[in-house]
Amino acid sequence: MSNIVAIVGRPNVGKSTLFNRLTQSRQAIVDETSGTTRDRQYGKSEWTGHEFSVIDTGGWVIGSEDVFEEEINKQVQVAIDEADVILFLVDVTHGITGLDQQVAAMLRKGKKPVVLVSNKADNYELHAQSAEFYTLGLGDPYNISAANGSGTGDLLDVVVSKFTKKDEEEIEDNIPKIAVVGRPNAGKSSLINAFIGEDRNIVTEIAGTTRDSIYTQYDKFGLKFYLVDTAGIRKKGKVTEDLEYYSVVRAIRAIENADVCVLMIDATRGIETQDINIFSLIQKNRKGLVIVVNKWDLVENKNDNIIKTFENAIRERTAPFVDVPVIFASAITKQRIYKILETAKEVYETRNTKISTHQLNEVLLPIIEKTPPPMNKGKMVKIKYITQLPNTAVPSFVFFCNLPQWVKEPYKRFLENQLRKNWKLTGTPVNIYMREK
Repeated sequence: MSNIVAIVGRPNVGKSTLFNRLTQSRQAIVDETSGTTRDRQYGKSEWTGHEFSVIDTGGWVIGSEDVFEEEINKQVQVAIDEADVILFLVDVTHGITGLDQQVAAMLRKGKKPVVLVSNKADNYELHAQSAEFYTLGLGDPYNISAANGSGTGDLLDVVVSKFTKKDEEEIEDNIPKIAVVGRPNAGKSSLINAFIGEDRNIVTEIAGTTRDSIYTQYDKFGLKFYLVDTAGIRKKGKVTEDLEYYSVVRAIRAIENADVCVLMIDATRGIETQDINIFSLIQKNRKGLVIVVNKWDLVENKNDNIIKTFENAIRERTAPFVDVPVIFASAITKQRIYKILETAKEVYETRNTKISTHQLNEVLLPIIEKTPPPMNKGKMVKIKYITQLPNTAVPSFVFFCNLPQWVKEPYKRFLENQLRKNWKLTGTPVNIYMREK
């Protein structure tokens, strides 16, 4: 199971800088102004073979200082309840403040592992000043500089040492897990209830009714897998209720641990930015995907042109990953709902596609010879051999060539498209690696 690391602390102690450092990205905006992080950033990190999610829980400045403190406390409480490890960031150059003490008091009440991080410790003199943080009652402070990276390696060693193996006795690993995800009120719980033929899960019109990821084993019509009903993922800027924030975190965890994700889109609203955000999260985690346009029964004047227009709009927004099944269905009338399950099973099986080395080279090498990689500095990149890597989560292919560093993303997409054109890889991500012959 996936581990979640939450970064908490008062404003302007460097949470977003540390987030960017751990995720090796520039996803979070960094600014000296307090309250710059107005939403929550989610990212992936890896250290010594341990992959985990990182959440930057910035505070909001909405008027008065009292409101600000209330929002900080709310998000810290969510982190206490939902994260596996909590990084409590303090600023060694400013010492302990009232807000630091308030957050520390909340963390001491929780049972989650807390790592006290003394940030902005750019020299050894500042390291000595971190001793005052012992008074917070959270153990040894770990001195780092998120800006230049010093001390972060030792910090990550401590973080991964605190990960504990999740209890997976109730969830069998050898059964495929299909996560039903999407915005609130897209019809996720209704769809699962339609699948199992009973009101096993709560279905209401209230956004966020489903507070947790509910695993339901499905064993009908020759199909057997877990259905995972996740809470609706609302646009992060609108997540103002702490319980709904629980839902977001748990939905992310469900996506990370699923084999195939069914992304529900509300036909009455069309594909929106938040749908694309969820799609990106699925892609980032390299999961199989089936897109379901739900509530199709509510669309008036349905015809083939409307279906084609809707499908084209989806593929334009999800480009360049357009090789994904799109199903128009209704959880209420049960229109095409079993096609969803059949397609999800096909996508799961596609993830295990094996293509022989002989086939790969026989089909792809003539195509590559006809359309070779662009020249770089007068030198030609020559791809000489192709093989599929064994025992990978998704189909992964290695192209051996003389100058792998000069093969850029556009040509890798061309190679991926040729793979998809010649073999059935619909709904599953594909990894392309260039290696020196």
